[in-house]
Amino acid sequence: MPLSGRLFVLDRASGAVRELSAGKTGAQDAHFSPDGAFVGLVRDGSLCVIELASGAERVLAAREGEHVTWGPPDFIAQEEMHRYEGWWWSPDSRAIAVQRTDESKVERMRIADPSDPVATPLEFAYPRPGRANADVRLAVVSVDGGAPRFVEWDRAKYPYLCTVRWQKGGPLAALVMDRVQQNEALLACDATTGATRTLLAEHDDVWINLAQTSPRFLEKGGFLWIAERDDSGPQLELRGADGALVRRLTPWGLRVQSIVAVDEKLAVAYVNATTDALENDVYVVPLGGHGEMQRVSAEPGTDELVVRPGARARVRTHKPVAGPIAYVVEDARGKAIGELKSNAEPLPFTPNVSWERVTQDSLATAIVRPRDFDPKKRYPVVDWAYAGPHSNRVVHRADGYVLEQYLADQGFIVVAVDGHGTPGRTRSFERSIRGDLIGPALADHQAAILALCGRHPEMDFERVGVTGWSFGGYFAVLALERAGDFYKAGVAGAPVVDWRDYDTFYGERYLGMPDADSLAWAVSSALTDAAKLARPLLVIHGTADDNVYFFHTLKLADALNKAGVNWDFLPLPGQAHSVIEAVQVQRVYSRMTEYFKRHLGAPGDSAPPRP
Repeated sequence: MPLSGRLFVLDRASGAVRELSAGKTGAQDAHFSPDGAFVGLVRDGSLCVIELASGAERVLAAREGEHVTWGPPDFIAQEEMHRYEGWWWSPDSRAIAVQRTDESKVERMRIADPSDPVATPLEFAYPRPGRANADVRLAVVSVDGGAPRFVEWDRAKYPYLCTVRWQKGGPLAALVMDRVQQNEALLACDATTGATRTLLAEHDDVWINLAQTSPRFLEKGGFLWIAERDDSGPQLELRGADGALVRRLTPWGLRVQSIVAVDEKLAVAYVNATTDALENDVYVVPLGGHGEMQRVSAEPGTDELVVRPGARARVRTHKPVAGPIAYVVEDARGKAIGELKSNAEPLPFTPNVSWERVTQDSLATAIVRPRDFDPKKRYPVVDWAYAGPHSNRVVHRADGYVLEQYLADQGFIVVAVDGHGTPGRTRSFERSIRGDLIGPALADHQAAILALCGRHPEMDFERVGVTGWSFGGYFAVLALERAGDFYKAGVAGAPVVDWRDYDTFYGERYLGMPDADSLAWAVSSALTDAAKLARPLLVIHGTADDNVYFFHTLKLADALNKAGVNWDFLPLPGQAHSVIEAVQVQRVYSRMTEYFKRHLGAPGDSAPPRP
């Protein structure tokens, strides 16, 4: 375990603790070798290994200057691919596959502290759309030392190294993707020569979604693969050692999100999957093509599972629609044998939330009413949005709406909507946003709120506000610019203003390349219609944001000021993208509440007109 950059090892039998490489700091991403004889780690951009018996540490691949590292994953891998490792042990513990990252051509972003102009700005390599990415390669090094052996593939065609697997029963495998994210290839790599051959290739005319738990190689040969080629999936497939399809393992309509674990002794795989996007459940899937697939729990809510293959027990985390989370210990076949108790302080209340589907597209919505809700009153409505890809705001879990309940208790009805572009439904539903990140979402949110107001007279469709953070902040700004007749006020947190200033992998996936698809980038920019803003807008942004950089809001400020538009601004000095400091959280949400009270008003008693 690394503690403040120092590395310690605990002997479970004796309880003894000793420090590895005493006196050295900066240890990151440390892992035991499969045989337990070594610990691999990254230290200051170099890949190192420690022999546990002797305690000796040596460098296997040394950092090459300021911009070339061995072992850490690059920014795009962590931020967009959800790959947080940059090196991998071989099954026999004699070699390591390692990522070499050259960021010398990547544009540098600097974050200065306006409240401390003497402080040295922080610098990050940040690849903006249409510009240079990090140059990423994969190599194999021996624990005995020697020069790295590079894995060779067509990196001009497939510049993205998305996933690496080196599992017992399979080859060293690398999943690579082209820059436009419409083609990917799963490569089997010869660890001795560096030569590669293609096991599987996928194409999507719009974009390919990554599933980081796929592939999963089996000790008996072959591998599991998550494929999404039409509206029936994603589905789990069993592939042979040569990559050929053996059989599809999951039915139409069950959308597999990830592979949790595989138990080859029981011949089953455990997968996270959903049928309606509101709940994510765990299913036990037979590998042999016979036997029934089973959901691990029939209780409403969401389940997660921790399974150690070959173990006699597993732990299921059950998150009910309402009530405390349960941690159930089960045997390998799902029989409850105990429960782990949580010392977490329970919520003092259950949010007053309900769920409905509306419009002809059956959009999922969540409605949070005040806990002292009075059905005789009409309440202003706040659309609390994210509205972007790869995130669901509408989930069957009441305690996911604590902040929404806080706002609702101040005299509002808060609504969340999952429109086109959100995951968990069909491929076409999600990919309908290609080329326009705002239009489909904005139309869906308005249609859903109008439908809800038509059903529930307590919801005042003439007093609708909007708020959100990050993509939700972007949505709030665009909602006021382009639908000011519908939305009467908004609070935008850390908004993306121009996607040309976000990262390559995200923006290019949804909008194409900036030069070739310039119209899509203009349509999706908050700067295009900044002059049309005519409703009250409060923008909140941390000055040290290293995800959506602070200059996004400064560019919006420049456009609004030049257009003579009045707006309100709350900078958060020294705060990053997520506001987590307790006092700041209190102040931010108090300010949001005050802003909506001022511009939307309080609950009223007048009879409601129908939308």
